[in-house]
Amino acid sequence: MSAAQNQYDIGLDKTPANFVALTPLSFLVRTAAIYPDHVSTVYEGRVFTWSQTYARCRRFASYLANRGIGHGDTVAAMLPNIPAMNELHFAVPMAGAVLNALNIRLDATSIAFQLDHGGARIILVDPEFAGVISEALALMSGPKPFVIDVDDKAFTGGKRIGEIEYEDALLQGDENFAARLPQDEWNAIALSYTSGTTGNPKGVVTHHRGAYLNAVSNILAGNLGQHPVYLWTLPMFHCNGWCFPWTIAAAAGVNVCLRKVDPGKIFELIPKHGVTHMCGAPIVYNTLINAPDAPKQSAARPVVGLIAGAAPPVAVLEGAERIGIKLTHVYGLTEVYGPASVCAEQPGWDQLPADQRAQLKRRQGVPYPLQEDVTVIDPETMLEVPHDGETIGEVMFRGNIVMKGYLKNEKATREAFAGGWFHTGDLGVLDEHGYVIIKDRSKDIIISGGENISSVEVEDVLYKHPAVLFAAVVAKPDGKWGEVPCAFVELKDNAQATEADIIAFCRSQMSGFKTPKAVVFGPIPKTSTGKIQKFILRNQVDSAKAISA
Repeated sequence: MSAAQNQYDIGLDKTPANFVALTPLSFLVRTAAIYPDHVSTVYEGRVFTWSQTYARCRRFASYLANRGIGHGDTVAAMLPNIPAMNELHFAVPMAGAVLNALNIRLDATSIAFQLDHGGARIILVDPEFAGVISEALALMSGPKPFVIDVDDKAFTGGKRIGEIEYEDALLQGDENFAARLPQDEWNAIALSYTSGTTGNPKGVVTHHRGAYLNAVSNILAGNLGQHPVYLWTLPMFHCNGWCFPWTIAAAAGVNVCLRKVDPGKIFELIPKHGVTHMCGAPIVYNTLINAPDAPKQSAARPVVGLIAGAAPPVAVLEGAERIGIKLTHVYGLTEVYGPASVCAEQPGWDQLPADQRAQLKRRQGVPYPLQEDVTVIDPETMLEVPHDGETIGEVMFRGNIVMKGYLKNEKATREAFAGGWFHTGDLGVLDEHGYVIIKDRSKDIIISGGENISSVEVEDVLYKHPAVLFAAVVAKPDGKWGEVPCAFVELKDNAQATEADIIAFCRSQMSGFKTPKAVVFGPIPKTSTGKIQKFILRNQVDSAKAISA
């Protein structure tokens, strides 16, 4: 039978009865209807139910719509992990707009670039960040966004710089506002900026379909089940909190908000609210393990923790178990909504000695439940490498949990999707079981405390120093942050500078977490064409670590 005569193509079309665009907004609608009186959010004495959270989101969506915000508009937020930040993940797309959650650790120049590039029409600001946002607004070259303050009674200090406060804006909105659900699940839901191999970050555009699917994947990969109690140690600005605002709504759970990572506060909140799950970079868990008031023995019911970033040290995996946290390693990038692969546990792992179990759990793993594929491919032949644990290729993803592309950057988008796969730039191998193991990062990105740092961006600052002739930055292993920038500097003839001088100069030019933590002076190795040989520098850092150990 020809395609034209295919009986299954005749009269069996999509209709409102059998096809609805996937969007994580539906999770909030469902949970508020089924569990209206269940607690949705707790924070510093404030408690909201799911019906209240739904009403608050609709009110702010209504407020945005009344200000003319709609399809294709960007709403930015510079907020910590407070209830309003969680609500924006629903309210902004309910208005048809796109949420741009800003990294609260960034400097004014970086923020100004992102606001200009993304075309933010509104920005919500916590008083703690009023200073840096005021500076960023002054640096913008395009139209400045309307500013809304979000007061936090748990924070003292800062100042208001907006024209209205968030709670007042809610009062002006309609809690019966009809959400503008996407007719096309390919519509953008969020804009997130990620460091690349150039100084300016790329704007990653994600869609409703991917957010929906990854939110559900989190439930499956993290064993959340129904009604989890989730502690917000992971920043909500980071890949939209790995989609967990939508995940917790889907699972009808509780969001335990936390303004900043404070071990004492965390150890207080876990038993107080019965926390079952949390996420974070290795530094978060390492901080908890080494806290003076850390539990001395495992809890009767361990907290399930997802850990991502550089491959977690064995000491962190073992230490977490000692304080009652069972870790599962996940891997991903902003371009794949945060985690999109998981080191899926196999039967029998729990019976292995702790060191053997930790070695197995350090791998980047296999595809997330609803991600189509992750593997290691030879970028020249576009064929999967052998499962031998030795043949190196590039880690690549394929599936519905992959970004739409980079905003206003068609060239970078085409390059990222070459050959029908998303190229991560990470180099890895496949073991005999098909688990991905990362060996290096071809893009020279430094992952420090879960945050990406572009080595090129740091180098650009170093080159501005009057005494610097050549500069290169590589990752240096660090017990606290996982990795930190290490600068190699070759000075100009007759010029002088100390390590303290270089670090202070960088700190005056960029965010503190991007500043080099060590500086090595001397000739920098180069090829015959003048290209700096970073692999030699990385080996030098690794050798120094081995000697010191």
